[in-house]
Amino acid sequence: MGSANSRDANYSMRRRDLIAATAGGVALGWPLLAFAQAAPGLPLVAVLQPSSSDQFKDGDAALRGGLNDEGFVEGKNFAFATRFADGEFDRLPALAAELAALKPRVIVASSAAVLPARKAAPTVPLVFTAFSADPIAAGLVETYARPSGMVTGNTMNAMGGEEALTTKRIGLFKELVPALARLGLIGTPKQGVFVAEQIGIKAASAKLGFEVVLLPIQTLDDVPGAFASGLRAGGDAFYISGEPFLFFNRAKVVELAASSGKPTVGVYPQWARAGLLMSYSQDALDGYRRAGAYAAKILAGAKPGDLPIEQASKFIFVINLKTAKALGVAVPPLLIARADEAVE
Repeated sequence: MGSANSRDANYSMRRRDLIAATAGGVALGWPLLAFAQAAPGLPLVAVLQPSSSDQFKDGDAALRGGLNDEGFVEGKNFAFATRFADGEFDRLPALAAELAALKPRVIVASSAAVLPARKAAPTVPLVFTAFSADPIAAGLVETYARPSGMVTGNTMNAMGGEEALTTKRIGLFKELVPALARLGLIGTPKQGVFVAEQIGIKAASAKLGFEVVLLPIQTLDDVPGAFASGLRAGGDAFYISGEPFLFFNRAKVVELAASSGKPTVGVYPQWARAGLLMSYSQDALDGYRRAGAYAAKILAGAKPGDLPIEQASKFIFVINLKTAKALGVAVPPLLIARADEAVE
């Protein structure tokens, strides 16, 4: 947790309290890979992540915290085996197969790793988190109240989910940039997250009086052209989709956003911490902690199909004041007061 502590000086007190609470009582054993081989008699919790191990450190602490909350201690009640795709999503199926071969008692997967994990181990209980798509439409569960199969977890897509959250995000952005007239949307048109985001943004545009310019991409190489197209179209601000491949390449995207000289909004807190003007999303760490609690319940004998899909209940609003100053954006004091983090 050293890296998290080193960043705390830039975060608000509420964020520091959250990290402290998340990490409290959790004994980190790092690295995590193939820990199960050191404790062959214990039930295995397999974790599949599209990110790198370094990017997952805070999520790891939260996940273990959820298991600890239910009385499960690593090395005593269970063992971990974790695989990381390091942002290379085409590796996920093979990594999922590796974990399935270890015969885990339960698999925890997030975002782009969810469907590969399900395909590789259809008979193993799966707990998902940070999954923005509709789990019913994805064929993972039958209903939110009673998933009925081998899959459960937490998502933003229950009861309006990503569409409603995006509408809220854009409303906050419009308060920051009241002169917003034309917003460029950067994302992959057929990606489920971006489809839902567009619905929320178009609803906000009709209410708040700005135009929307769709800037489609397929790969990271398309992003510079998307910014350039948006500027040529008269875009005075940009929106970066929450889809995973953009998130895991956010350093490059933030660099391009800065070069555009336009206010840019992202989804997750890491976007604003990295340099975008603003972000607003569910608290991913809370989702990992709840996924850990569900994994513990399954280890204790619960059936995943009897554990309801949980709706996110904690949210994080981040404003980057340094970026605001560079862009000449005057941030209203009341908006700063509402923010969970104000990055100096």
